[in-house]
Amino acid sequence: MLRCDAAGVDRRHTHERSSPQQIRKAFGSVDVLKDVDIEVTDREFTVFVGPSGCGKSTLLCTIARLEGSDSGQVLIGGEDVTDLEPSQRGVAMVFQSYALYPHMSVYENIAFGLRMLKLPEAQIRERVHRAAEILQIGQLLERRPRAIGRSALARGDRPLHRA
Repeated sequence: MLRCDAAGVDRRHTHERSSPQQIRKAFGSVDVLKDVDIEVTDREFTVFVGPSGCGKSTLLCTIARLEGSDSGQVLIGGEDVTDLEPSQRGVAMVFQSYALYPHMSVYENIAFGLRMLKLPEAQIRERVHRAAEILQIGQLLERRPRAIGRSALARGDRPLHRA
């Protein structure tokens, strides 16, 4: 098991832990995550380092449930949250690359890729609103990225609570 413990963390205290266990994720025939076990204690600063395509973002997205896993479990605070929606997990993340079109609203930024796929507008509208509901950013859809701020968009500006 890979343990990402910061130096000096006192394990005698009861801290919440995030513990993905035996996480597997494949894209087609390519195994990206292979039986990943990791434990991160609450308030610990953890960094994943590796080459492009090694699964760092996939692991984080799996923990936050922005991406599903093929098998395995995600425990947060000892609670199995594998099947909980992202908004119910009490975690947030911000990607290092913050590539948004500043001249478009949040809605238009989310819809952009779907429009490139030439999906019908009704389906685009449904998917954008579903994503906004999952991320709890519905109130931000008509605003421009620079009017929001990175932490607000990532939901890192206030504590998230599990239901």
